[in-house]
Amino acid sequence: MNRQELIDQVKEEYASIAADADQQHFHQTTTEITSEAYYEKLLNAVISEIKKGTFDNCQTSSEIIYKVAADKSILSEWGNND
Repeated sequence: MNRQELIDQVKEEYASIAADADQQHFHQTTTEITSEAYYEKLLNAVISEIKKGTFDNCQTSSEIIYKVAADKSILSEWGNND
């Protein structure tokens, strides 16, 4: 799958995840950030890595999302733009 297709699919999946996030639960388990802001930041970091080729071995957007969920250190920009 090409990178742009992966980006488009990742955007759709993260939008769905963010929409399903229980805002009250999210605030109880994180610092002062909304679920929308968290997933937007995460999406931007993932898109950046897709463009760099970090996930070229992934065949689906779900595979990328699972990898990131398991280990956010794979995202070079994660935590650097607080």
